[in-house]
Amino acid sequence: MGNTAGADDSYHQDVGAVVGGEHGSRRRSTSRLHDPSVTFEEYYYYARQSRAHPSEAPDSPSSASASGLSRILPFRRKDVSSANDNAVMNEKSSDGSSPAQAWHNVSDEERVQASRGLRTATWGAVFYLITTDILGPYTTAWAFSQMGYAPAAILYFIFGVFAAYGGALLWRMFLQLDSDRYPLRCYGDIAYRVAGSIARHTVNVIQSVQLLFNVGIIIIQNGQGLAQISNGSVCFIILCFVWAIAGAFLGQIRTLRRLGWLAHAAIWLNILILIITTAVVFHSDPNYDAALANNNAPKGPKVTTAGPPEGVDFEGQVVGLMQAVYSYGGAMLFVEFMAEMKRPYDFWKGMVFAQTFIFCCYMIFGFLIYSRQGQFTINPNYQGVSPYAWQTAINSIALVTTLIAALLYGNIGIKVLYSNVFMELFGFPSLAQKSGKLLWIAVVPIYWGLAFVVAAAIPSVSNLAGLIAAVCILQFSYTFPPLLMLFHCAQRDAIQEGVEGFDPSTGQTTRRDSGMSRWLRGLRKNTALNAFNLFFFLGSLATAVLGIYSAVIGLKNAYAETAVSGFSCTNPIGA
Repeated sequence: MGNTAGADDSYHQDVGAVVGGEHGSRRRSTSRLHDPSVTFEEYYYYARQSRAHPSEAPDSPSSASASGLSRILPFRRKDVSSANDNAVMNEKSSDGSSPAQAWHNVSDEERVQASRGLRTATWGAVFYLITTDILGPYTTAWAFSQMGYAPAAILYFIFGVFAAYGGALLWRMFLQLDSDRYPLRCYGDIAYRVAGSIARHTVNVIQSVQLLFNVGIIIIQNGQGLAQISNGSVCFIILCFVWAIAGAFLGQIRTLRRLGWLAHAAIWLNILILIITTAVVFHSDPNYDAALANNNAPKGPKVTTAGPPEGVDFEGQVVGLMQAVYSYGGAMLFVEFMAEMKRPYDFWKGMVFAQTFIFCCYMIFGFLIYSRQGQFTINPNYQGVSPYAWQTAINSIALVTTLIAALLYGNIGIKVLYSNVFMELFGFPSLAQKSGKLLWIAVVPIYWGLAFVVAAAIPSVSNLAGLIAAVCILQFSYTFPPLLMLFHCAQRDAIQEGVEGFDPSTGQTTRRDSGMSRWLRGLRKNTALNAFNLFFFLGSLATAVLGIYSAVIGLKNAYAETAVSGFSCTNPIGA
C-alpha cells in the first residue's frame, strides 16, 4: 500500500540479507516516528520490551487515583504533547543549544521516563473517555422508525459487537507496535507501521473529512435549533452562517486544555437533555410539523412496527442502519486513548464496559422515544418535542453542548489536516512557530467556511450522517481494523524465531526470504483467524458501498419529497 519498512518490497532482502546500516545506532537515538528505514521487526522488538517494563504491572491504588483523565476529553495527549512541543520550541537549553539539538541530546533512558510520565490513565478513565466519545443516542429512535423494533435492536447489537471486535484488533496491534522508543500516537501511526506511508496519509485524510463533516452536521443541528427558537422568523441559512462565524471565531483557541472543563460539563448537559426529552415526549404529542417537513409523515395515528415499516424503502432502512454505524464511531480515537494509558493491556476492560453501557443507553432511549412517537420521530430526537417552551429550553442547552463538540472536532480536524498534509506534503511551518500561528488564524475560518458549505448544501441530518458514516466512520470501526490486522499478522508471523528478527546490538534486521512467499507464510500461521478477518473486511467494505449508495438515494429523495433544499431559508424540520 505504500513505501514503508513494514510493507514495501524495496526493503525486503534476499536469503540471509540484513536490513540496516552503519548509521543504525545514530539513527535510533533520534527515534523518528515515521522513519522509513525502521523495520516492522524493530517496532515489534521494542514493543515487547515496553510491555515487559515493570511500570506496566497492574495499577496500584495510588496510580489509579493519580490519573485525573476522567475529568477531561480524550484529546489530552495531543494537548500535552502540543504543550511540551511548544515548551521545547520556545526555550533554550542550559548550554545555549537550539531546542531541536537539546532534544536529540536527551538519553534514551530519559526519553523513556519522559514518555511514561505522560501515561497516567487507568481503564476506568478509558471507560469514561469512550463513553464520552461515542455516547450520543439522539439518532437511535429515528433509526428504529426506519427499521422497526426487531431489526433495529438486532443490528445495533451486531454492529456493537463488531465495533468492539474492531477495537480489540486495534488494541492487539497497539500492544505489539507501541513502545517507549517509538510511541503510537494516532490511528494513522498503526497504518504506517503495517501498511506504509500511503496508508497513513489515506487514514489521516479520511479522518479529516470525517471531522469536517461532523462539524457540518453540528452546524445544521444548531441552525435547526435556532430556527425553532425563533419560530421561523429568521432565515435558516443565515442562522447556520451565524454559527459558522461563531465557530471560526472561537476556533482560534489552539490548545484543547482550555476547552477541557467545558467538554466535561457538556457530558452532563447531554444527559440532562436525554432525561428532559424522554419526560416531555411522554407527556405531549409529537411535533407533527417537524415530522411532515423532515420525514414527509402527515399527521395521523401513531404507528410502530416490529419489522420494517411500510413506506420505508430498502435504501431508507440502510440509512437507518448507518445511524448505528454513526453511533459507534469512536474507534478513530481509540489509539489516542491507549496512548494515554499507564498499562495499555487494560484497555479491553474499559472498552467492553463502555460498549455495553452505550448499547443499553441506545436501546432504552430508542425504544422509549419510538414507542411514544412512532413514525413521527425525527433526527435529532430532542427537536421532535412539541411544547414550544420545552423545545426552546432543550435547544438552548443543545446549542451549548454541540458548539463545544464542534470546537473540539474542528480543532482536532484542523491539526490533523495541517500536521499530516500541509506540513508533510507542502512544507508548511510548525504551529509552534510564529508563521505557523499566523497560518492557523487563516486556516480556521476557511475550515469552518467549508463546513458551512457542506451544511448549507446538504441540510439533511439523517442522510448526511448516513453518508459520513458509510464513507468514513465505518472504515475506522469496521473496515480498517481487520485489513490492518492482516498486514500485521503477515509480517509478524513470518518472523522465524532464532534466525530472523531485529538485533538491538547492531541495529540490523535479518530476514531469510522476501516477497509474496514471505507474506503467505505469515498468513498461513493462523489461517482461521486471518480468514475471518478477511471476511470481516470484505463484509464491511460491501456495507460501506451499500451505505454510500443508500445515503445518496436518500438525499435525492429528501430533496424531491421533503422541505430539504440546499442554501434555502426554509428550516428542514419546519418552524
